[in-house]
Amino acid sequence: MTSRRTILATLALATVTAFSGVSAMAKDTLRVGSYPSNPPWEFKNEAGEFEGFEVDIINEVAKRLDMDVDIKGLDFRALFVASASGRVDAVISSLTTTEERLEAQSFTQPYFLGALGVGTKDTAGITEISDLKDKRVGAIATSFGEAWVKEREEELGYTSYSSYDSTANMLTDLRNGRIDAAVNDIVGLRYSFAQTQDSSLQVPVEIPTGDLFAIMMPKNSDKLEMVNDAISAMKEDGTMAELFEKWMGVAPAAGSVTVTPMPFPTLAK
Repeated sequence: MTSRRTILATLALATVTAFSGVSAMAKDTLRVGSYPSNPPWEFKNEAGEFEGFEVDIINEVAKRLDMDVDIKGLDFRALFVASASGRVDAVISSLTTTEERLEAQSFTQPYFLGALGVGTKDTAGITEISDLKDKRVGAIATSFGEAWVKEREEELGYTSYSSYDSTANMLTDLRNGRIDAAVNDIVGLRYSFAQTQDSSLQVPVEIPTGDLFAIMMPKNSDKLEMVNDAISAMKEDGTMAELFEKWMGVAPAAGSVTVTPMPFPTLAK
């Protein structure tokens, strides 16, 4: 009897130890929010899985931190709420770092210097910024493009402005003539137009803005420094440049923010 009890106790202890070991080895998960229709930055493929430049970045960051990744698709405006409330650890969506956003959020170092583009149909007669006068203009709600357009309403002189929850809806209205111009990240516009194979859509105007794209995180996140360090390492060992060329079709410029390690930004004093 004693021998049987000893064996059972030993087996029970071994089982507890085994499960404890599994628990100890379980990886933490990096919870990521993303706008699911923003190619080539992030989008869902036919299998419903996320792909894109920033998806590759966040997956590589998590790999270097020995973490799993769980990416959730959210409406663009909901991304800011999810980050501010701590429901996600990070947000990827070609987000521009601004002083206003830094008041409520934290951002990693940038990895892309962006520009806005004006998308039109080839019959719109728009070839420069001044041609937006008396035109109907659209942009994505709460995006950098929307802020740029609204701040210049008087200067641009457009007749109406439409705000969209998705790029797809904005481009549908552009194709159907309900707006004359769509203002958005120029890389995303060109990529979307190339995918539609609609030769009537074009991006005749590029607007240099100096906006810097980065990963957004909850304010003063305890993961901010480690994520930023991982991005620096990716820049130093050439991984970031490889991902850039994979999705943009060209190598990043020498000395650009894509290949230069930087500290994460803080509010100006």
